[in-house]
Amino acid sequence: MTTHTPALTLFETDRLRVRRLSAQDTPAYFAIFSHPEVMRYWSTPPWTSFAQAEESIAAVQEGYRSGEWFRYGVERKEDRALIGVCALFNFHKPSRRAEIGYALGRPYWGQGYMREALNGLIAYAFTTLDLNRLEADIDPRNAASARTLERLGFAKEGEMRERWIVGEDVTDTWWYGLLWQEWQKAKETNADAC
Repeated sequence: MTTHTPALTLFETDRLRVRRLSAQDTPAYFAIFSHPEVMRYWSTPPWTSFAQAEESIAAVQEGYRSGEWFRYGVERKEDRALIGVCALFNFHKPSRRAEIGYALGRPYWGQGYMREALNGLIAYAFTTLDLNRLEADIDPRNAASARTLERLGFAKEGEMRERWIVGEDVTDTWWYGLLWQEWQKAKETNADAC
């Protein structure tokens, strides 16, 4: 995999701009990660202090510099509101694979925004970054996330029991995977159908 420093704007979709996060995003970023419903199936509890958002933005900036992991802001074009994030992390360069992650602010659920953003992120990962495989780790109780991944072509590949302990909550993990060849085939099939 080639080393790549992403541009400020990674890509755009019909309604969204996926871009680097900056310190200016801290208030909206905190609003996303401090919301109990958004964090219900996350691997950490909801944030309780603004400093957590500031520290995370600093870590995101370091991720951009090191090329080790990337968390991007999902911005709605119509009003430039930061409505969520999507990420590529846990790269295994020899195997050309990475994990994806995502979170969407509670007011924006049910409008197809995350699927739209992830479609672009997947294309970026398989084309620009030349990855062969993407993986996702979700809480089995998160039916909306499972539906999103399946609509994007991910296959459920397994379950790991009691993988996460967040506070007093012990949860399993469902693993999903998407291969470049599956994504490419689906893309060609969709193009042929048009």
